[in-house]
Amino acid sequence: MNPSNFIPKCKELVYEYARSHIDKTDEGALASFTEEDVYVVWYSKTLQNAKALLSTNLPDGMYYELTLNGNKNEIYFDAYKKFENKKIELEEQ
Repeated sequence: MNPSNFIPKCKELVYEYARSHIDKTDEGALASFTEEDVYVVWYSKTLQNAKALLSTNLPDGMYYELTLNGNKNEIYFDAYKKFENKKIELEEQ
């Protein structure tokens, strides 16, 4: 896969996954959900490989990690649910 095609493919894969795995309680948000509502949080490319973290504007707390193995022409797809986000104060050193 050409790396310039990687991000559009990632958005497509996340969109399809989100539509098919939406929680029944969030189905109302799905009515207006489009592929435009999938966005890239972070992206990196090294040689023939690439990795992207994506999310959506759906209220499901999901985020997605997609990795391109350029040697094998494969994409690895991981879906995660954020359960908590908290601040941890560190002591001064």
